[in-house]
Amino acid sequence: MPAVKSLDELKRLKEDAIAKRNAKTTAGTVQVTVAMGTCGIAAGARETMRAILDTIETEGLSGVVIKQTGCIGLCELEPIIQVEVGGAPKVTYGKVSVDQAKLIMKEHVVGGHVVTELVIPAK
Repeated sequence: MPAVKSLDELKRLKEDAIAKRNAKTTAGTVQVTVAMGTCGIAAGARETMRAILDTIETEGLSGVVIKQTGCIGLCELEPIIQVEVGGAPKVTYGKVSVDQAKLIMKEHVVGGHVVTELVIPAK
């Protein structure tokens, strides 16, 4: 990172950093969390995340916050995504392929219908 040369430049950098942080933490109506631990990445979580982001862009979805987390301890079920819509309980999906991620975005995030065959059951 280059050296800051003026107080105005430092203030601008601070404002940019705050704006980026606020954009990441803004509460949307839907939150999608992708497990991106080593096990998830090895199982294809990057591609799953890319499919989710592509769907948001191509469908012009707003109010959807995408987050990443580390390993959630269910390595055999990676890639894992969790979807929270409004005040509804969090739904955890396992072994989510690119096509399944697009289906979850269409059915659950947009349509409000949980894709039950992909849900990881609670123990």
